[in-house]
Amino acid sequence: MRVHRAHVILLAAQFLLAGLAFGQNYKVENAGAPAAGQIPQPLQNALESQGVKVQNDQGGTLLEVWFAKTVATNSSATPTSDFLYPALTDGEFVGVLNFSSPGADFRGQVIKPGFYTLRYGLIPQDGNHMGVNATRDVLVLCPVAADTDLSANLKFDDLVKLSRQAAGTPHPAFLVGAPVNGGNFPAVAKDDQDHWNLQVKLHGSNGELPFAITVVGKWQG
Repeated sequence: MRVHRAHVILLAAQFLLAGLAFGQNYKVENAGAPAAGQIPQPLQNALESQGVKVQNDQGGTLLEVWFAKTVATNSSATPTSDFLYPALTDGEFVGVLNFSSPGADFRGQVIKPGFYTLRYGLIPQDGNHMGVNATRDVLVLCPVAADTDLSANLKFDDLVKLSRQAAGTPHPAFLVGAPVNGGNFPAVAKDDQDHWNLQVKLHGSNGELPFAITVVGKWQG
């Protein structure tokens, strides 16, 4: 009996999510640049030469991330109860993420192995999105082959259309922003919601920007 490839991916992701629920620990290791041809050259040119990988305590790699050499930042912006990172612009390119095996976003959606751009975005303020997260900051995942114009700060509707290709559902795929915890960079830290957050320093146009995203954990709504 043949099992459809999509079912295999779904089962693998379900096992991944089940494993995340059983108290694994995580650490950060260095990652070299993506191999030639794995992502379009305009993206490769825009990224730092060294990335970070998040591994579990058995040595398995959860994901790899390469951040942009420079992100545009607003030096006068200040965090509020709704925004952790208002210095960033909605739709701005922040980096590239790789799932070498099936992954998941903050909604628990299955994300196929592959490379995805990370675009800064904001959770909409409407009845469909109430309670998704305490703050609105997200990084939206878009397939690298469909998102190569890095000069564009994409509007919300454009982000949704691109990211649906990553999720394979009507909902965009995204990771949520998280507060920075302590002064270690890069690092992964567990918060009081049992989420694991990757924290780094982005190279902003107005200086370094401490930044964190949830890489293990999902919305419980």
